[in-house]
Amino acid sequence: MMSRTTTISLAALTMFLLGASASVADERYSPITDSTVSKECGACHMAFQPQMLPKRSWEKMMAGLNDHFGEDASLDKPMTQHITAYLVANAADTSWWGGKFMRGVKDHMVPLRITETPHWVHEHNDEVPARAWANPKVKSKANCLACHPRANRGDYDDD
Repeated sequence: MMSRTTTISLAALTMFLLGASASVADERYSPITDSTVSKECGACHMAFQPQMLPKRSWEKMMAGLNDHFGEDASLDKPMTQHITAYLVANAADTSWWGGKFMRGVKDHMVPLRITETPHWVHEHNDEVPARAWANPKVKSKANCLACHPRANRGDYDDD
């Protein structure tokens, strides 16, 4: 007969493994839980989940807000520090098993565009025809909401 501690440990391990396999099997990411990040980043575009880039990418991006993809997105220092801390704490490379968006990202790489990460390219190049990007409703590869209506909640499932 198993002890109570062993039973609890096995139950916890089973729940962990089921949760881990579910997160690998689908395209769901933790939604942004910080209202400041949602508000400030979401003022100009969908606020992307931090799990889509490594820490070094978020740090570089936040350090260069004066030229944020051709726009001046500068914020005051406390706001910049707050948002950077949240993004870095929840980045793709913060968990022990890494994130899908870390697959293929070499240590020397500092991707600034989610759409240029190996995972994003893998997921979209075979499934999305080139003409889709020219659709006026899509406008940009960064417009996730055009094809994934629940993307702002971290749900990118196609089904």
